[in-house]
Amino acid sequence: MQTPPLIARTIVLAAGATLFVSSVTLSISAQNSLPGSAVQAAKMPQYASRLAPATRPASRPNLKRKNLRSGSPQDGDIYDNGPINGTVYAWTINFGFVISDSFTITGATDVSGMIFGGWLYPGDVLESAEISITSSPNGGTSYFDQTVGFTQTGCALNGDGLNVCTEASAGFASPTLQPGTYWVNLQNASVNTGDPVYWDQNDGPSQAYDNNVGTIPSESFTLLGSNGGSPPCFGSEGKLQVIYNFTQQQGNGDGVVIDKAGNLYGTTANGGTHSAGFAFKLANAGGWLLDPLFNFLAGSTGGQPTGVIVGPNGSLYGGAQGGIQNCGANGSQYCGLVFNLRPPPTACANALCGWNENIPYRFSNQNDGFGTINLSASDQQGNLYGTTTTGGADNQGTVFQLTPSGDGWTKTTLYSFTAGSDGYDPSQVLVGNDGNLYGVASGYVSGNGVVFQLTPSGGQWTFSVVHNFTSNQGSFPSYLVQDGAGNLYGTTSYLFPYAPIFVLEKTSHGWAFSQYLIYHGGEYENLNNLVVDAAGNLYGTGSGGVDDDPSSYYAYIFKASYTAGGGAGWHYQDLDYLGYQYFPASGTLALDPTGNLYGTTYECGTNGYSGTGTVWQLSP
Repeated sequence: MQTPPLIARTIVLAAGATLFVSSVTLSISAQNSLPGSAVQAAKMPQYASRLAPATRPASRPNLKRKNLRSGSPQDGDIYDNGPINGTVYAWTINFGFVISDSFTITGATDVSGMIFGGWLYPGDVLESAEISITSSPNGGTSYFDQTVGFTQTGCALNGDGLNVCTEASAGFASPTLQPGTYWVNLQNASVNTGDPVYWDQNDGPSQAYDNNVGTIPSESFTLLGSNGGSPPCFGSEGKLQVIYNFTQQQGNGDGVVIDKAGNLYGTTANGGTHSAGFAFKLANAGGWLLDPLFNFLAGSTGGQPTGVIVGPNGSLYGGAQGGIQNCGANGSQYCGLVFNLRPPPTACANALCGWNENIPYRFSNQNDGFGTINLSASDQQGNLYGTTTTGGADNQGTVFQLTPSGDGWTKTTLYSFTAGSDGYDPSQVLVGNDGNLYGVASGYVSGNGVVFQLTPSGGQWTFSVVHNFTSNQGSFPSYLVQDGAGNLYGTTSYLFPYAPIFVLEKTSHGWAFSQYLIYHGGEYENLNNLVVDAAGNLYGTGSGGVDDDPSSYYAYIFKASYTAGGGAGWHYQDLDYLGYQYFPASGTLALDPTGNLYGTTYECGTNGYSGTGTVWQLSP
């Protein structure tokens, strides 16, 4: 049905106690004519037919906002623009119309929800709307922008034949806003029928703006949140979500790994019933369910695990403290061990089953290996590979191999570092596409670190340095990954103020070194980890800020891709923000075949900002 052209909009403006009317002419075609307000809709046949009989109530609807809260239980009103009116006017917040209202805060504030008065046709239910917070009406700097769901309550029919309802948003997490004046914007509202939905006008103290008209009277709304500027865990636009919050007893995660079925696994270093570490599994069966696999006991059976890998047989392997007390200056310290966690031999009677621990190897003395035991790789033959940060022939760290042998394991030290041109304190190895081992270590002649290679030949392994870092390339390399073409990528620290990703491209003439520098404007940047997908795209987390200004600290998830040909070079994208420097993502990252990225935060769980963390998922 064609509708009459929309030729005017009546605006009721409040100036003290004086009301005046301003007519604004809009040039909109007849076919595309849409109601900009509830009053206009009442005059349009296709919308007027949806109205209930106009029986104006003797008094305004009794629409209470109390006890309607979203977000955390401690959240309260941080800005209240007055009660829902329901009888004067209302402005469209879908069909391309955007309504903006100002609000002012006097202290650092986290916004976590919104309640507003909505006018809807009888039978309609508001399902979602886009909420944004900006520095000017629907523009300027954007601090938050997300489509959220709403709970609709307290509806009462007004004299225009529409239901006036209290609309409470689902909880969300905005970045911490500093003292000042901002604008909250509503648009793209969605109802079950596709009808227009309107924002109730109440002539409150806020300034207001319509993207098609200009200045209008303000609307009824309340913003929820907490004062004091507690840093939010996530500044998400909907694709980042927490899939698990660790309890205080479980501690905080140190990354996750993924198996072929899409299950996630990880450890916490000091959690569990004995405060010696905790291993877990997260399975998605219509929702993420945590299975507490094992509580470490410390001592001879190990504690303070440094993470896990999924072995070829589907069980978990990792390094931990504990084992044999025969290391350190006086021989009283634990040398460390490698543990294995696997399901019980008989089927479990319920969904949550504890796993059993085996100890493939306990390091026996300083020469054998000592320090942090980082088991980081396996091959298809079932061999395990890892590093010790100290110990070995020169007490500078080792690379070791564990080979399955009958009912046990045979341990071989593949290399002992000397702290000379080979470096010291190795932190990781990976099994390359070519069967060689690649890893990173601190030191070298310049002291900045090396990327090394171990090549097998005739039952022996030959050590060589792939690259030694100079002072202008950073130092302390970590998190080495390899793509399908054999190229190596990693990170270094202390290249003020940048966070560098280094690239070692495998060519017919050897290894070509290059760098990509990340910088967000702070005094420093730091990268926590890297993972590479099948297409060669890099993902990671980082943080930065200004040392003497904690309010400037930030953490982020990023993607970096290299494009060849015309416009060749690295292309960087921030995928999402995780909050402040104090709450960075930590540990290993995992990718599933559909492109979902998984990781952990060290803190920021729902049990408080101190000592408990989260597992998060970022969807593509």
